[in-house]
Formats: sequence, C-alpha cells, structure tokens
Amino acid sequence: MSGRLRLVIFDVDGTLVDSQNDILAAMYEGFAAVGEAAPARETILGIVGLSLDVAVARLAPHLPDAARREIVEGYKSAYMKLRAGQAVATSSPFYPQARETLDALRAVPELLLGVATGKSARGLAKLVEGHALEGYFVTRQVADHHPSKPHPAMLHAALAETGVAPQDAVMIGDTSYDMEMARAAGIAGIGVTWGYHRADALDGAARLVDDFGQLAAALMDDWGAWR
Repeated sequence: MSGRLRLVIFDVDGTLVDSQNDILAAMYEGFAAVGEAAPARETILGIVGLSLDVAVARLAPHLPDAARREIVEGYKSAYMKLRAGQAVATSSPFYPQARETLDALRAVPELLLGVATGKSARGLAKLVEGHALEGYFVTRQVADHHPSKPHPAMLHAALAETGVAPQDAVMIGDTSYDMEMARAAGIAGIGVTWGYHRADALDGAARLVDDFGQLAAALMDDWGAWR
C-alpha cells in the first residue's frame, strides 16, 4: 500500500452487525399500529439500508401518507424499546471477525474508516457506544442529513470530510443500494454475501467477499485491483 490516504466506508446493518431481529420486530409493530399485516420477512429485509420513510413507502405503497407516517413512528418507538431492553451487543451483534477486522484496519496509518448508513444519527451513536467503537470512524454519514441510498450524497460528504479522492475509497455493503450508491459516487463497491440481499442482487460490485477474512486480505493486499 502506498503512503497516500485511503478511505474504507462501511454500511452498518447487514454488513458490520446483524440487527435483523430488532428490525423485523419493530416493523411488525409499526404495521400493527395501523391495523395492517406486515410484509414477509424477506421483503422487509430487502429494504434494509434505505432511509426509514423511503423503506416504509416501498413496503406499503397502497397506504395513505398519514398511515405510512404512523408506521414510521411506530417502528421508531418499538426499536427504541427493544434497544432499551437489551445490550447492543445482543440486539445487534457483530458478524464473525468484524471487530477484529476493524481493529486491524484501524491500525494501518494510511487507512481511514467511515460509515454510510440508513440509520439515524441517534441510532448510530447508540451502536457505536454499545460496541465501544468511539474513535474508529472519522466520517459518519447517516439518514438524518442525506437523501436515502442509493443517492450518492453520503459518499460525496465522506470524501469531502476526509479529503480522499474517489479512486482511493471503497464502499463495503450487503445491499444493492450500497453498490448503486458507490457506482453513482465513482467509488469501487465491495459486496458482502452474509447480509440481507442475495449475492446475485449486488450488481456492479467490483468483487464479492464471503467473510471478513477475505475482506481484510483484499483491502490490505489488492487495493489496486478495484480501480
């Protein structure tokens, strides 16, 4: 690796941590609040990564705006209660080797770490605190401040905050939204196969990896192959 700075941007849910149980439970409660049956599990997981209002609009296009807003608020309330009732490490555990990989990458002077997530700033802050990740991410892009993925605003902001050029950055995520966002920002995308979208949905990924060991090896040894 050359001496110039590189930026590694991670998605969160479905990439670093597995929070599907709380996501599903909160969405079920949100739909129940308006007397509607929730979509199937696979359908709900298919919208993880989008900003919440956009996700609910996709899940319930037949409902009026007022009902969709009620689902959003019901989801937020349920999610907060679920998080309050258990530790973050229990509700959103790291995927195998995720923490070790973050530690190893953080120790490389030329690498900067960031996140681009559909979570709110409050939700991300709770997760960072719960997993003791303070100081790991030099740029934290959240749904509060940007259009929903796959709009590239999050990645444009991450590049601007760090001063890293697009060719020296990579976006790592588990959804098609992450790969579309990376492509729109002119950044290479690495798709992970352990998350919420099927591997064959990750169109445009420069490569796919099946575990964090593969990801670490690729980042450390073969950055140039993604340009």
